[in-house]
Formats: sequence, C-alpha cells, structure tokens
Amino acid sequence: MALLLLHRPPDNTVDRSLAAEMRDACGRLSEDEEVRLVVLAGEAGLPFCRGTDPAFLAEARGLSSALEARALLDAYSCSAAVAALPMPVIAAVEGEAWEQGAELALAADIRVATENAVFRFGHLGQGLVPWEGGTQRLPRLAGRGAAADLLLTGRVLAAAEAHRLGLVTRLAPPGKALDVAREVAEAILAGGPVAARYAKEAVLKGMDVSLEEGIRLETDLTMVLQTTEDRMEGIRAFLARRKPKFKGK
Repeated sequence: MALLLLHRPPDNTVDRSLAAEMRDACGRLSEDEEVRLVVLAGEAGLPFCRGTDPAFLAEARGLSSALEARALLDAYSCSAAVAALPMPVIAAVEGEAWEQGAELALAADIRVATENAVFRFGHLGQGLVPWEGGTQRLPRLAGRGAAADLLLTGRVLAAAEAHRLGLVTRLAPPGKALDVAREVAEAILAGGPVAARYAKEAVLKGMDVSLEEGIRLETDLTMVLQTTEDRMEGIRAFLARRKPKFKGK
C-alpha cells in the first residue's frame, strides 16, 4: 500500500508545485507492480484540500488565449493522474474538501470521510466551472439532480448528506479517516491484486458503455484472469481451506 499525503499548510491548496508532484508520484506508482493500493489523505492536522491556490486565479486573469488557458489548467491539474491509477484508490477526507479538493476526492474509487468533514463545489462563485472532472464524476455518483444542486448553488455539503448521496462510502469518527481507510485497504489487500485491478477497470469502463457491452467486458476480464498465477493460487487455497498467498501475477 502507498500513502499519498497532501502537505501545503495551512490550507492544503493545490499549487503548481503540488500538482506536479502529484502527477509525478502517480506516474511512478502506476509503473510499480509492488503497489497494490493507494490511500490519498491530507497531512495530519491539515484539511484534506481547500481547493486551488489563489495564485491560480491571479494567473487566470492575465490569460489572452485558449492555448494559455489550457496550459494553466494542465499545470494545476492532478485529479486526472489520481483517476488514472490502475490500482484501487481510497481518499481519506478530514476537514474541508472544497472545489478542486472535492474534485480530487471524487477521482478516488472509495471515499472515507469523518463525520465533521465538509465538501463544496463552489467554483461558480469564483467565476469558474469545475475543471477537474467535477461536472462528470459528481452526477455519476450522486445523480443529475443532486449534482446540479451542488454545482449551481455551491452550498456546503456535510459528510452525512454526502454519505446518503453516495459521494462518501464510509463515515469515520473525527480524526479517524485515515484509520478507517486503512481498514478498508486491508480488506481489499486480502484479495487478489490482479483481480482488484480488473474489478476497478470493469466498474469504471462499464459506466460508459451499454449493459451488454459492460457484461462483455466483465467476461473478457474474467477469462484473462483465469490465466494468472493468482487465480490458480486462489483455487488451491480454497480447496486447501487456507489463506491464499497472492503474488500479483
């Protein structure tokens, strides 16, 4: 398991440096066959992420072309790198997850949040629209009506409501988001690492195709899985009534 900690005190906002470090770290993790799962969290004592650094808006005011705007967005982007990780990703949310921080949390596969955590998609108040996947991931999780409400009003969303809407998978006591995330991670790590990656791929890609095509993808991935060493180990362990020793092969 790899732990990605956001450390930009006091607010953990995303600046150019943090975004570049996140992209670089995710790129290295994607190529590391030893890493089976990633947990994303704010450094202890800091909020998860209170959005984009104010320097972003200052830079945006000086733009004169679409190409410059694209370059600026790319420089501050990090959610796409998290979403592209092939292994399961768990976000452990303490405190505030605002704007780009909320979008960053949505890029994870599973979100654990403390009971006092809050989310906000207040981009419109800054003259922006969500640009890190918020307009697409939010309705897929919470439904179109709830997403429109949250995106258009920019209201603060408490963890309990986020849980009811499906944005948050599990609630944790204050200060315990990372602990609960680790418990979830242990449950995932008890299974086969190759199977976990295939399950993630089937869920994510299946959302964008018809049910028939999604089931076909599921079948194809299952057939490929049958050729792996982990699958044979799983069968042997089941028959021997012992815990499997998966190798990720």
